[in-house]
Amino acid sequence: MTDAKSRIDETIKASPVVLYMKGTKEMPQCGFSSKVAGVLNYMGVDYTDVNVLADEEIRQGIKDYSDWPTIPQLYVKGEFVGGCDIITEMTLSGELDTMLEENGVAYDKEAAERIREANA
Repeated sequence: MTDAKSRIDETIKASPVVLYMKGTKEMPQCGFSSKVAGVLNYMGVDYTDVNVLADEEIRQGIKDYSDWPTIPQLYVKGEFVGGCDIITEMTLSGELDTMLEENGVAYDKEAAERIREANA
């Protein structure tokens, strides 16, 4: 686990936004990962994707690291934000916009508004 923990630490510190997911941002391999990646992609967020299906040690390691049992997991500036349900709620409430702004992460504000309008 120490190796996985140090690899996770390095990844989270190296990128402002990291999504641990099943699959990749271009080809998600589960519905929950697809939903979160879709939101980030649509909003134009520059993020690092980590495919947990490609590395069993990371797949279990990220759950232990965050003490969160499910994937996907989103990190912003080294802080665990949440999984699919939390990211969905934060997107619809505007909290995700605020978090990105407070952390200096660029995103398309109009796209974020379109997501909210489509789900109103």
